Amino acid sequence: MLVNKKIVLGITGGIAAYKAAELTRVLVKAGAQVRVIMTKSAMEFITPLTMQTLSQGPVYTDMFAPAGEFDMAHISLADFADAFLIAPATGNIIGKLASGIADDLLTTTLMAQNKPTLVCPAMNDKMLANPVVQDNIKKLRQYGYEVMESAVGELACKTSGAGRLPDIPVIIDALESLLTPKDYEGEEVLVTAGPTQEPLDPVRYITNLSSGKMGYALATAARHRGASVTLISGPCAMPAPPGVKIINVRTALEMHEAVMKNFTKATVIVKAAAVADYRPESVSEEKIKKSKGLAGIRLVPNPDIIAEIGAKKTRGILVGFAMETQELLANARLKLARKKMDMIVANSLREEGAGFGTDTNIVTIIDSNGKEIRLDKMTKSQVAHRILDHVKTLKKKKGPAKRK
Repeated sequence: MLVNKKIVLGITGGIAAYKAAELTRVLVKAGAQVRVIMTKSAMEFITPLTMQTLSQGPVYTDMFAPAGEFDMAHISLADFADAFLIAPATGNIIGKLASGIADDLLTTTLMAQNKPTLVCPAMNDKMLANPVVQDNIKKLRQYGYEVMESAVGELACKTSGAGRLPDIPVIIDALESLLTPKDYEGEEVLVTAGPTQEPLDPVRYITNLSSGKMGYALATAARHRGASVTLISGPCAMPAPPGVKIINVRTALEMHEAVMKNFTKATVIVKAAAVADYRPESVSEEKIKKSKGLAGIRLVPNPDIIAEIGAKKTRGILVGFAMETQELLANARLKLARKKMDMIVANSLREEGAGFGTDTNIVTIIDSNGKEIRLDKMTKSQVAHRILDHVKTLKKKKGPAKRK
């Protein structure tokens, strides 16, 4: 969601200013155009040259200096931006904004703009807890600023508590959410993700290569768009997406139980998990010794979760996935009809940049009306939004969901 977005990053004079360098690098890598405004205090911690190099653009520091690419920097930067990001935001800048003080380039620019603004407080824990600072934060939220909660941990002053700059991935997530239209407000979205693990003994299990990235991208995209999201996840290495209710499971039977408990209230169900089709009939209580071998292990089928939902659901949109190595579209169409889905997302393990473990995907969306949409290779986040776009189209055709 940050591709081609114009972000004005305001850096103020706290020790966390050094983290603005990495934040800028991540923003640029994500495709954003970044312009930096630094206060005089910020320049005591990090140089404009560093920020110019990383942002690949001019850095603005003085309200009265020639504006460079803009005629009037504080007005033109306000017009330029899709969003403002203040990181770190000291108690000083928070107080100025809450009081309407505009005495330098950053505060003047912020007073001249009406764009989405994300404020990332970072300061000593006692400063943050000061009632004046807390009142000022409350004022900013009332004025429409998005103010993040500070992270908790070790501070530069050798104490520990609230006041750390939020981690960069958390800031990026909040910025993407701020820039995303909330067209899923009121929706209850249930997403499954990742593999399942079917144990043979206390040491070994049967699984697959799913990383969960596609499901996590879908859960994040739905939350950014305003939905209430429940993510039922098999074992994944990724952290839980912020703002999402996550239910961690291991086996197909555990996933089946969690889905059956939660799917009836969902208005959109997206089954992106790679659930094992079979499990061992019995699990050894002790490690199976190599000398005894694993021959003769009997497998039994796991529940077909999506087919069961398709047979039982009375409302909402059901989306499934089909990953194949041959006859992709034909197999996907059969699965769509047989399991009574509204839509299926088909991708092939044979295409480079698609499938398990990658950050990109190449998919074809097929719906129950016969429409097929082939997407070019794009990030899994972009694929997630395209899937949600088509779900919206299907919901409009079906009309409002009937709630029980």
